[in-house]
Amino acid sequence: MTAAVRHAPGRRSRPRSAEGMPDGAPLSPAERAARGRTARAQAPRRTHAEYEPAPDRADPIDAVDQQSRHRLPELVPIRYQRMAESPFRFYRGAAAIMAADLARTPTSGISVQLCGDAHMLNFRLLASPERRLVFDINDFDETLPGPWEWDVKRFATSLVIAGRANGFGPVERRDIVTAAVRAYRMWMHRFAAMTNLDVWYAHVDVDDLVTRFADVLGRGSSKRLSRATSRARSRDQLRAFTKLTKLVDGERRFASDPPLLVPIGELEAARERELLMGWLSSIVDRYSATLSADRRRLLAQYRLVDFARKVVGVGSVGTRCWAALLLGRDDGDPLLLQIKEAGTSVLADHLPGSEYGNQGERVVVGQRLIQAASDIFLGWQRVEGLDGRQRDFYVRQLQDWKGIAETESMDPDGMALFGRLCAATLARAHARSGDRIAIASYLGTGAGFDRAVARFAEAYADQNEADHAALVEAVRTGRVSTTAP
Repeated sequence: MTAAVRHAPGRRSRPRSAEGMPDGAPLSPAERAARGRTARAQAPRRTHAEYEPAPDRADPIDAVDQQSRHRLPELVPIRYQRMAESPFRFYRGAAAIMAADLARTPTSGISVQLCGDAHMLNFRLLASPERRLVFDINDFDETLPGPWEWDVKRFATSLVIAGRANGFGPVERRDIVTAAVRAYRMWMHRFAAMTNLDVWYAHVDVDDLVTRFADVLGRGSSKRLSRATSRARSRDQLRAFTKLTKLVDGERRFASDPPLLVPIGELEAARERELLMGWLSSIVDRYSATLSADRRRLLAQYRLVDFARKVVGVGSVGTRCWAALLLGRDDGDPLLLQIKEAGTSVLADHLPGSEYGNQGERVVVGQRLIQAASDIFLGWQRVEGLDGRQRDFYVRQLQDWKGIAETESMDPDGMALFGRLCAATLARAHARSGDRIAIASYLGTGAGFDRAVARFAEAYADQNEADHAALVEAVRTGRVSTTAP
């Protein structure tokens, strides 16, 4: 046990500004840098290499099962099936397990708005409101203020797990992770030297990236990036509309693809279906109050047509998620919204609680703080369900120019390049919400932190493989089921 700062579960503290003062009184840049240097004594950078499972570490299957108890029973087997497919898929669904492990690791005591699930596949191509293709973080279900190191370590470990899946050797994996963490450190120094507005406006425009770094990327990487951007632009509302809907008696309705997409008409008897339709419609109507006035006016130009229950992701499988179909001027003017249940963050047991009582608002505020440009229809609502229980939801567009990396096709150089891009994006997210000067000062100019995180990532990848093997065994013995009831 070192003298490093560790977070006590459930402990609350006075909110601090990005400049580090509880009452918001500003510190000078020199004072903020001194704060970062002082944190090195509390949590030496070499201690970030530490990972040993705690003697009282919870059974990973129990941890996953605990989450499943709050989800739709008929969908839980899909979650287990997806998590059992590979160590990386298990990792994507195991944010709660890692949160408990990270809570026992050293931290500098400097907080940011965490993504909370910063693995490499949660960095994607996205559309900005100005219809530019940007690269940014995409998933914020677990967002909460907390130690910036947790995001960095979860991201770094995902690189190791993906590298192992691709057959990369230990040296290749180490080089990929250290290059990514070095990029995070160097970009944090750059952000520390910027003005507040320059940090806020910073973003990764993909077209500019292709143009500026064509020589660095090389012909092969440039072609792959160009193909990825073309695919992302093709994944728009019209494509989703064509894929997910069909004509029924001259009216557009969601197409049936159970259990992944189930139209509302197939879920309940007539009376219950009418109640469910009214309940979902009320979410869309009431959530609009969380939008700005101009976006409320835009949403009002669409009419609700249909709903369907949708299965999304890996870790989110089993949560209540609905797709809403709205039409504008005609059938060629669709708007697809995703209405997703927002539960308590998996980080909440290990950090001070959220200042937002509504979990949907927690997600939306975190996303707006972290992302350079957020969905124009992003909002939240709390409603009482047909079972009498109150639940929180957040709403966003279902598909709008999204592109996800194909890690299986990456060679070591490609993964290293992708890792650096993700790391720069993560540094910008943290710089927007935390004390970037103190973090940069803590990191310093040497490679000690980079090497430490690389060692942590390898050790935690071993833990993840053991946890995945435990799930596979639990499926084999029937402890958990991958068969729908």
